[in-house]
This record gives sequence, structure tokens and C-alpha cells, in this order.
Amino acid sequence: MKKIGILFGIENSFPGALVEHINARNIEGVQAEFVETGAVHLDKAPHYSVIVDRISHDIPFYRAYLKHAAINGTVIINNPFWWSADDKFFNCALAARLGVAVRETVILPHKNLPGDTTDRSMRNLEFPLDWESVFAYVGEHGFLKPVDGGGWRDVHHVHNREEFFKAYDQSRDQCMMYQKAINFTEYFRCYVVGQKKVHIMPYDPGKPHAERYLQAPPSDDKKLLKRIEQDALTLCCALGYDLNTVEFAVENGIPYAIDFMNPVPDADQNSVGQANFDWIVREVADLVIAKAKTAPHALDSRWEAFLGMGAASVKTAKPVKKASTVKKTAKTAELRPKKAVAKKTAVKTA
Repeated sequence: MKKIGILFGIENSFPGALVEHINARNIEGVQAEFVETGAVHLDKAPHYSVIVDRISHDIPFYRAYLKHAAINGTVIINNPFWWSADDKFFNCALAARLGVAVRETVILPHKNLPGDTTDRSMRNLEFPLDWESVFAYVGEHGFLKPVDGGGWRDVHHVHNREEFFKAYDQSRDQCMMYQKAINFTEYFRCYVVGQKKVHIMPYDPGKPHAERYLQAPPSDDKKLLKRIEQDALTLCCALGYDLNTVEFAVENGIPYAIDFMNPVPDADQNSVGQANFDWIVREVADLVIAKAKTAPHALDSRWEAFLGMGAASVKTAKPVKKASTVKKTAKTAELRPKKAVAKKTAVKTA
């Protein structure tokens, strides 16, 4: 029996619907259930052919369990090794390298020192930080957010320097990313499943969470939709994600990739709407059933293997020269450390 396990936390609608949908197909030799585990023994492989991971980003025990399962042949959606190494700033750098439009972005030193560090730990850090170069590159209207965050945690929309520094002062010891805002005319969130299927959904990030998925046709601009679909596939293939959402904000006809590190995308029936919910349940079911039939999977633990086909694309891709994606990139040189100084225990903001 090829077992498909769903590992989840507080969410209700998607895990149950996925298990029910898979089992309702009555496929011989394939069965879905909720994962159950206790202490994990080194010499005992999990009995699941596939595990859909919806919670390990919050629980280190589950992440370690999934890595053990993967090394023993279980297919994990999404890959726990690559996911553990991912961050939003790298994603932006990868997107730019692949020719996907992204806005000007910087990462910033921690406002407060991370735990178990002192001012001597920061001797390679430029002081004072060249804030003028940051604002010259990104501007004063943007979004400040954790480089490894999710679920809109600690995300700040700022319109000027005063708002920026107020938000930055509240960031504690997190590594923050600052990205230029987009005056978008259209906004889309796209489910991407199996690095092959894309479902484009009109989306309004300014509305309450339960109202963001707009119940309307995505757009009548076929050329725009085709580019969004292709860019979403390009990103997910390079990242190696089998389940993800990619968000695009459209400004002057250009779809800018905004957020595409969502290996546990929202799939709650009450927020995404019935039609979107039915699509994601059906397509994930198709994906995991196909994966189960070919399991067990021999894991290649080398990092380049986690990128799959995307690795070749990144290696051969040429830097984007379009002004819309790399405008002012020469300014990034100004962010490099000028000298090693250890004078303060926190980054000065004014």
C-alpha cells in the first residue's frame, strides 16, 4: 500500500478535503491519511510514500522528521532541505537572474544584535550605515518585511523616512528586507502545482484576509496572463517547489513578482473561495497520487540536486538588462562595507 500522509497544524478545510478526495477515487494500492508520529527512531523509516507538509516551518521536530523521511525515500512536498535554506532576498536575486521582473530591494542589518552576539560580532559591518544609498536605490515608499517571514508577520508599508525608521526600530533582531512599493493597477496570486499547473487568481492585498480573493475573471489581457503563467513556472522550477503561490503586482503593464516563497500557500476554503479551493484540492491530489505511484524516491543530498532543472537555467541565464528590473543596480555597490568598525550594539537609524 502506497500511503500519502498530510502533516498539518491549525488549518481545517484543506487537509481533510485532500484526504477525502484522494480516497474517494478508490485507486488500488493508494491511500491517504493524516500523519501520525511519535519519537523518530534512526533505524526506522516512515511508512509514507508521500507527505504533504503544511506545518514544519513552525515546528523544528516536524522538520527533522521530514528530513529523515526524505533520506529514507519518502517524497516530501515541499522539499524540506531546500525550504530550510530559502529566503525572500535570495528569491528576488534568483528572479532577477532568470529575467522575472522584481523591484529594487535591499536587505538590512539587524536593528538589535541577534542572541548570543556582541558588538565584536559585528566588526565587518559598515558604521554608520549609508542610509542615503538605501533611499536613493529603493525610495521612501516601500515595504519592510522579515527576509524569512510569512503570513504578513511584521510587514510594514511605509511612505516616508519617518515611517521607515519607526518600523525598522520595531524589527528587533530580525533581518529585514526593504522593497520598493508598486503602484499597481492589477494584482494576482497564482497557485503553482507540480511545477506544471498554474491557476491565476485576482487578488487584493489591501482588503481583509477573507475578502482578498476576488470572485472575478483574472483579466482579458491574454499576453499579460501568459507572461504571468510563464514567470510563475520559471520561478517554481528554479526553486524546486511542487506547491507554491506566486504574487504579481502589475504596473505599466509589467507583472512584478512580489512574493513567491509560499511553500505552504493559503488553501482555506473560507478565504480562497469554493472554485479556487476545488482547483487546489484536485490538482494537489493528482500530484501526490502520481508521486506515490513512483515512490520510494532516492534522494540526492547534494545541494545542486535540490534545484533540479532550475540549476541549469540559473547557471546559463544572463543578467537582466531591462530598466524595469535592474534599474539603478550600480547603486548596490554603495551598500558594501567600507571599513570594519565595532562601536555600537545596534544599528543607528538617524
